[in-house]
Amino acid sequence: MRIVFIGAGEIGVPTLRVLLQSSEHDLVAVVTQPDKPVGRAQQIEPSPIGKALAETKTSILQPARIKNRQVIDEIRALTPDIIAVMAYGQILPRTLLDIPRIACLNLHASLLPRWRGAAPIQAAIAAGDRQTGITAMYMDEEFDTGDILLQRKIEILSTDTGGSLHDRLAQTAPEALLDSLEMLAKGSAPHLPQDNALATYAPKLTRDDGKIDWSESAEIIERKIRALNPWPGAFALVSEKSGRVLRLKVFDAKTVDEKGRPGEILRADNQGLIVGTGENTISLGHVQLEGKRRMSAHDFVRGHARLLGRTLK
Repeated sequence: MRIVFIGAGEIGVPTLRVLLQSSEHDLVAVVTQPDKPVGRAQQIEPSPIGKALAETKTSILQPARIKNRQVIDEIRALTPDIIAVMAYGQILPRTLLDIPRIACLNLHASLLPRWRGAAPIQAAIAAGDRQTGITAMYMDEEFDTGDILLQRKIEILSTDTGGSLHDRLAQTAPEALLDSLEMLAKGSAPHLPQDNALATYAPKLTRDDGKIDWSESAEIIERKIRALNPWPGAFALVSEKSGRVLRLKVFDAKTVDEKGRPGEILRADNQGLIVGTGENTISLGHVQLEGKRRMSAHDFVRGHARLLGRTLK
């Protein structure tokens, strides 16, 4: 089948590579985001999808807006059988959804209708879900509401971070797409409507979403720290003598069966930095003070002993 792939994020790279290597399907073009400034140096770089195409001769389109009429006309001229979308970041207009001969599919990193939206991986970990997966969905003009073609499930491990679960889902997606394409080619692909009553939402995250609420239970905080690692990162606020307030980024933690006031720094030992929460306490493993390097929480307190007995905000 003739396929146009639309995507930008790292999670879609394994699926793109499978399509590039496929002898059964013809990847006629890829649509991704324009090159953008990245990092402190603000160097102009392509999206992860763009980088994956660097050594290929595949046609690539990089419109600022997918609704651009010229871009839609270019995609229509390619006469695709399938448009496959994963982590693109823009809503596709009806004029584009109607182009493919067979279907416009989206690969979404959750078990829809649970966790529609931009941050389903982090939401699943933070909520304590036992499973997640990839949903292959027929696209419509709404946000993640189309009929389901199939789902591929994986277990969420107690050690999963947002980063590790992202990587495992990225490896699950190619099989989900190839199985979907096979079913569509055979005419056996189902249309399973989503139950909107069961829908939950995972909106786009910002850096401020990483702030830890110490009044929550240690279990909830521990899941949040894992969910937001590596981005946007969980953090607490530390007040210096000068009155300046700095962010203390937290990379990992574990719950401890003790008592302490929410946010109170109780002690530091080889196990970490013990902080009170709304229920039990939590041991912070590795931290990074704003402007400093990452280190173990124990080493951090050795250099900031005055923080013992104080409260993190």
